[in-house]
Amino acid sequence: MSFKVLLAALAILFGAGPVLAQGARPAPPPAAPASGLIDLNSASRDALMSLDGIGEVRADAIIRARPLKAKTDLVERRLIPEALYEKIADKVMARPMPAAPTPRPAQPAPKRT
Repeated sequence: MSFKVLLAALAILFGAGPVLAQGARPAPPPAAPASGLIDLNSASRDALMSLDGIGEVRADAIIRARPLKAKTDLVERRLIPEALYEKIADKVMARPMPAAPTPRPAQPAPKRT
């Protein structure tokens, strides 16, 4: 059995590790995914202000309006005008917020007899 453990350790050291660990890659950062889109639900104020037409006031309004279900909520909730939305729509996304675990109801203590 120790031979199998030694063989597995050598395989990991010499390159099988990345192949075995492909499914365990960490998730990309929420504010700047690989596609370069800014996530409206997790972006910082500065990241939002990097968008054309979004200043301090609009960035703060977007943060206060979170969570957004879709990027179209920007116009539907009147956070930005439609003309501005058309300019930034291809630069933003609204990734759903992770669901909070639902609390389990307390179970009554077993009755003693």
